[in-house]
Amino acid sequence: MVRVASRHQADVQNIYARIGSEAFRDWYQHRQTVENIRNGQPYFNGPSPVTPPERHSPSRLLQCHRKTYYSQLNAPEETTDPRGIFWFGTHFEEDLVLPFLQDAVADEETFVCNSLWVDFVVETDVGEIRIRGETDPVVVDSDSTPLLLFEIKTKRTVDNVTEPNRHHKAQAHAYMHGLSEKYERDIDQAVILYGGRTSLEIRSFLIEFDEAFWNETLITWAETQTTYRLDEELPPATPEYNWECEFCPYRERCGEGDLAYGDSTPTGLLPGFPEYPRKKVVDYLEAHQGVGLTPTLAWEYPDLAEEYRVYDWQCSRCDATHDWQIENSTETDYSTPDCPACTGIGPPGQLVDPGLNEQQPPEGINGGT
Repeated sequence: MVRVASRHQADVQNIYARIGSEAFRDWYQHRQTVENIRNGQPYFNGPSPVTPPERHSPSRLLQCHRKTYYSQLNAPEETTDPRGIFWFGTHFEEDLVLPFLQDAVADEETFVCNSLWVDFVVETDVGEIRIRGETDPVVVDSDSTPLLLFEIKTKRTVDNVTEPNRHHKAQAHAYMHGLSEKYERDIDQAVILYGGRTSLEIRSFLIEFDEAFWNETLITWAETQTTYRLDEELPPATPEYNWECEFCPYRERCGEGDLAYGDSTPTGLLPGFPEYPRKKVVDYLEAHQGVGLTPTLAWEYPDLAEEYRVYDWQCSRCDATHDWQIENSTETDYSTPDCPACTGIGPPGQLVDPGLNEQQPPEGINGGT
């Protein structure tokens, strides 16, 4: 009896050992990969290509110029994606809002389309600006001509929501303009609908297309962002909204975090920063051919060091460089504070990761020199 109980306890422990945050994260990521392939969207499984300077996504309009600049150039993100918010937003739209619109809003002469694609250009003082994106649900007539588009967003609670967010309003304006041009009719109204994640309450706002807002605010923002890209100039750290820095995946790179970084270029992994999520490291390495891991991250993710290039340690005092697997490193400590080349000639220098400007692709790859 004791032997049976012990075997049962071992089985329970083995089962429990397979439950954990890392296992769940890996399972969910694999599930998303398979789903993207099944839906004919395998490109979602890899890093995004560098966005052309003139191209803008409706969902990124009127956000921090520097954050957008980093994102468009595939700078490595420092945090994991808020998958819970993404998951809830998708299911709120597909499982609740769509059926609601189909059952309670549309009638015998109107129908609900899941989404419509817009792709248009606008002539500006800096040249053509292109806006591409996919709408949320749209109420259409029997000819599939748009009548009223919806922009669906979620918040933790909608109790204090009294007006639509400005960047959500900008997103809806981009879709209204694009649909009007595509279908050659005035689509000048949209509904911005917010759903509360805690209560499932909704707040909706009917907005009208505002020419002044479109030209003076939205297009001006796009012109400014395109100019930063064309001039290869890092935008100032001046977010459009106070909350952007708190949730920004580039806080440390920008200089708004707790570490001594700031105004950093979009390329390179932050020296001495081991906290990059593994997937974000892979995305960065795949997006920029020829770049490599810092020694710090090679020790953090040794399996990646077997697949990708790894930079050498650099001495902070002399000109010596050392392989990331320097002999006096240990399997549990990637920190190698003393430079062997400095031994015997005064206080030894500290071994550090190469700086951002030194983390460049080999000659001929991605503009390497």
